[in-house]
Amino acid sequence: MGLFNIFKSKEKKKKAEKYRIGMEKTRKGSFSLLKQLFSRHNQVTEELFDELEEIFVMADIGVDTVVKFIDELKSDPRVKNLTKANELQPILIDKMFDIYLKGEIVDSNLRINKDGLTVFLFVGVNGSGKTTTIAKIANKLKSEGKKVLLAAGDTFRAAAVEQLQVWGERIGVPVVAKETGSDPSSVIFDALKKAKAEGYDVVLCDTAGRLQTKVNLMKELEKIKRVISREVEGAPQDTLLVIDATTGQNGLNQAKAFIESTAVSGIVLTKLDGTAKGGIVLAIRDIYNIPIKFVTLGEKLEDIEYFDLENYIYGLFAEMIEEAENEPSR
Repeated sequence: MGLFNIFKSKEKKKKAEKYRIGMEKTRKGSFSLLKQLFSRHNQVTEELFDELEEIFVMADIGVDTVVKFIDELKSDPRVKNLTKANELQPILIDKMFDIYLKGEIVDSNLRINKDGLTVFLFVGVNGSGKTTTIAKIANKLKSEGKKVLLAAGDTFRAAAVEQLQVWGERIGVPVVAKETGSDPSSVIFDALKKAKAEGYDVVLCDTAGRLQTKVNLMKELEKIKRVISREVEGAPQDTLLVIDATTGQNGLNQAKAFIESTAVSGIVLTKLDGTAKGGIVLAIRDIYNIPIKFVTLGEKLEDIEYFDLENYIYGLFAEMIEEAENEPSR
């Protein structure tokens, strides 16, 4: 049932290894309480569901999402026939898939323009890891054979421009930049002009992490998008919101302004390896209905992964799944 069967394959486990290692803090943090819970309870009772609810709220899944999740778990026909509490575990994992997928096919891939230039726009608050994320994705795309250009559109912070230039030198990707205080749209215009003239495949555009009001933010992003769509038909192919996983529900609240200001098509969740509350993935998808496209699981350039729901849930429950494999009755 669910991941209890999927991860019997050694090849699948190998592919999920980065998630297993990267999500150790979460597994040993809030999700470690699940093991204690199932060892304390023999029967499926109302008390068991109440404690499950508390654990999932602590794991940053979010109160509304957790209440919905527990209600659906209780009403699942399979639960009514259970005789032992630990028989609930595979059903619980299946339900986590349901929360994320919502009965849909969720496309976590980047939208690459196969017939011309691809433009990705990055938004998010300062400190979320946005600039580093851009560098990591640029490095990944370069390793996949793409010719990549960076646009330093966060012109409000000198440090942001300099940081992107340092990353550009390190990974061997050119950066189009102007002096601090320049119009961000003009930087991105110059980058697109260069990309078209010199045959680049992908342009990654940074933007300001903080403007004084949501109105300013909306106007700035609208202007940038107008420039991009005018210069490259159908662009930006993806607008990616960068959220720091360690900020939890606060990060979700900060992200709200960007989601309301522009058409975000995907999330990059950074520092997932640094939090003991990795349930935020499920909260993001449930609240905003936006797919996670990437997660970062370390500080190295290579420590960024295309989001894989199976691998993520394995990262949360690796020991539980491995223990279940050794039980002949499963």
